[in-house]
Amino acid sequence: MLDMKWLRERKENQTEVQQAADQKGIKLSVKELMDLDERRRSMLQEVEALRQERNRFTQKISNLMRQGNREQAENIKQLVKEINERLGGQENTLRETDAAYIELLALVPNIVSPDTPVGASDQDNIEMKKVGLLPEFEFPLRDHVELGEMHKMIDIPRGVKTAGSRNYYLTGTGVMLHRAVQQLALDLLVKKGFTLFDVPLMVRTEALMNTAYFPLGRDQTFHITDEDKWLVGTSEVPLVSYYSGETVDVTEPLKLAAASLCFRSEIGSAGKDVRGLYRVHQFAKVEQVILCEASLELSEHLLQEITANAEELLQLLELPYRVMAVCTGDMSQKTYKQYDIETWMPSRGAYGETHSSSNLLDFQARRSNIRYRDKTGALRYCYTLNNTAVASPRILIPLLENHQQEDGSIAIPAALRPYLNGMERLTI
Repeated sequence: MLDMKWLRERKENQTEVQQAADQKGIKLSVKELMDLDERRRSMLQEVEALRQERNRFTQKISNLMRQGNREQAENIKQLVKEINERLGGQENTLRETDAAYIELLALVPNIVSPDTPVGASDQDNIEMKKVGLLPEFEFPLRDHVELGEMHKMIDIPRGVKTAGSRNYYLTGTGVMLHRAVQQLALDLLVKKGFTLFDVPLMVRTEALMNTAYFPLGRDQTFHITDEDKWLVGTSEVPLVSYYSGETVDVTEPLKLAAASLCFRSEIGSAGKDVRGLYRVHQFAKVEQVILCEASLELSEHLLQEITANAEELLQLLELPYRVMAVCTGDMSQKTYKQYDIETWMPSRGAYGETHSSSNLLDFQARRSNIRYRDKTGALRYCYTLNNTAVASPRILIPLLENHQQEDGSIAIPAALRPYLNGMERLTI
């Protein structure tokens, strides 16, 4: 949500928001929103004026009745009846206008940073840097599915049998690796001052609206039938919602982290990434969330920091990756600035997205009503940021494939060995 006062102040601000909506592919007319806003405020004034007039006459009736002037009181009662009839019609129209206004307001996107590249899709994202050398294999390459089956770590056919497409089982050392990368990420974040949370996986509609995953992400979210509950696609939702409606102390940025299961319907992905573990309905994610003061300079520093945390994890996993500046057409409604990290996946012959970092300014905090007091004591909305520290089983794709050996064994990066009872290699 943006500040409507800011939108009303200058036509240039309205133009900037319309441009952001167009670039992000959001069907929104800012002019229609502003027209509704003006009509709504005008009608609200009319309704308030009628209410005041009714209250004034009601008080007069009371006074006349006390004075015994019933005839004049009855005449004024007729006036009040006429006012109530007019007021009822005005209130109904105001409710309809208000509903249309709220529906449009929910679609308003965040503006984008000046250094965000303009583009239509992820093909227009810009590479910022590459880290690590791509492995060269002098033997026939096996993909993560083949490796997982060889090591009895991954069973996709039985996952499909049990739960349908895009489902899987992890077994044995697959589970150990899955848990190990998450714990490595959590330990890394704790050392960097993050507070760990275990979060609800089912949330109310309000939480998804407040964090700007709704209304546009509704089709990606699993609904609990006949309840106002949805399965979260990221712990960002419950982490930000933890402080919804509160005034918080952000003298030092609030750094939150959670490891949780996540669920996504993957609507619109039919026929895309159908083999293996790249695009699945259920996965686990370690998420970083930060709330801080409303400072562009500070939030940019924190964006670099949480991105660096994810990079550090990939370096510990000894995986080659690149950092991408995400373009306007690949950004979500809520995002002001975003980086994606893509890790090299040999079987794809390409980098695949494994991490994402976003600066949202006060967009989420306005919707969630999370504020702090600045140095003058004035209430202001916080800025929020988030980053995927690691997502599994997707991270298992590069982990298995990049570290495979000719004999089918898989080397374990040194940083993971303490979480695998000192194991240095997975053997068949």
